[in-house]
Amino acid sequence: MNQKISFLSQSQTPLLTALLKLSLQKDAAFYAPGHKKGGVIEPQLEHLFGKKVFCSDLPELPELDNLFAPQDAILKAQDLASQCFGADRTWFLINGSTCGIISAIVATCGAGDKIILPRNIHQSAIAGLIISGAIPVFVNPEHDNIRNITYNITPQALKKTLNQYPETKAVMVLHPSYQGVCGDLRAISEITNQHNIPLLVDEAHGGHFAFHEQLPPSALSLGADLTVQSTHKVLGAMTQASMLHLRGTRINPQRISKALQIMQSTSPSYILLASLDAARKQMALQGEQFMEKALELADLARENIANIPKLSVLEFSPKPGFKHLDKTRLTVDIRELGITGYEADEILHQQLGVTCELPLLYHLTFIITFGNNQQDIEKLIQGFVTLCSTTNQNKQSSSPATITPSTPKLQLSPREAYFAATETIPLSEASDRISGELICPYPPGIPVLMPGEVITSEAIDYLQKVLNSGGIITGCSDETLTNISVIEL
Repeated sequence: MNQKISFLSQSQTPLLTALLKLSLQKDAAFYAPGHKKGGVIEPQLEHLFGKKVFCSDLPELPELDNLFAPQDAILKAQDLASQCFGADRTWFLINGSTCGIISAIVATCGAGDKIILPRNIHQSAIAGLIISGAIPVFVNPEHDNIRNITYNITPQALKKTLNQYPETKAVMVLHPSYQGVCGDLRAISEITNQHNIPLLVDEAHGGHFAFHEQLPPSALSLGADLTVQSTHKVLGAMTQASMLHLRGTRINPQRISKALQIMQSTSPSYILLASLDAARKQMALQGEQFMEKALELADLARENIANIPKLSVLEFSPKPGFKHLDKTRLTVDIRELGITGYEADEILHQQLGVTCELPLLYHLTFIITFGNNQQDIEKLIQGFVTLCSTTNQNKQSSSPATITPSTPKLQLSPREAYFAATETIPLSEASDRISGELICPYPPGIPVLMPGEVITSEAIDYLQKVLNSGGIITGCSDETLTNISVIEL
């Protein structure tokens, strides 16, 4: 955590305090929203949420400041957040990290500009390419063929790509991956500094890194110019509440503000904004203590699950693309059970009361935070014990074969393909055609095909494998994946 933080100032919650005061104020409300502080609420909704939350569902009243031109409560709350997370300036996001990722690309790249990204980037970055008109230069991240887990791009791969494309305007990387794997971000930042181009970081899953020495270093501490964090994913903010942090002078902050004006709602939820203010205070004052608890719980889960026969747990193992591991992210390999991760997730969730964050073909990933307790961990461990005993008795099939999706060739820019005329054809006839859709298993939201890419037989096989195994695929116009949208010839 930034050592310059004043704990006296960090104990304040300017936005949360202002919202609380106004929620208690009795006035004749002739402003939106229509429920008028919960005056008339559908009974089931009121029973679920309680009436108090509607008293806090307020619009941009003068006392609450303006998200797009902050001068008072929001400005103070964002300044406190920038101190807490080690940034020069912070913006609150109420459209999730998605709007932050898009805005980062729009603020640094224009139509025709090249931006370097890993191929396992989140689909929000593809939306940023479509909106900005930027041309992606994809770098393949390192892939562990034994574990069948994708890591991160290496400094060497980035350096080679920048030598090929010296006109590149920005670089965007992941830190960490969904499984908590971090690459050598310091070396990557040194390379981007040498080329004097901004380093943008999708740190959606790393908002907690700054608060404990046993966690990977935060992106800002390693030299990132801009980072986007989903404060709701591992900290105490409400779902959809995120932050964008900026450091240094390489990116004009006004361009960030202008981009966010396009990407964020003009009717922001002050409940979400206030939750960011509260989450910041919580971490500033108790972050190390909370993260210590999360790490202890994660160690307990990791040690016990690793000792269960036929299960293995992702551990830190330094290699290209793998510099650090977030120990609060638990990834369990279940392929020796002879079932897919989707099948295992269904059993754990529906029968054993244990719900993971991310099921994939061969793995289950669990997010462990300070919001969990020892009973949760014990239930998780026992869930795997029961799962293993059940599948060993009833499922004797062999382990599923490893399938790694290929990296298709980009034939058109994502923007050109998005606005191009398309036609629908059977998936069986789509090989070598250009995709007109953004298709990806979700979560994690990493596209297997994006608009403008040549459809490969490997990509088709992978998508069908995911679908047949019980996974969810988003973006395709035909949910059964029988047909696919392609660019007209």
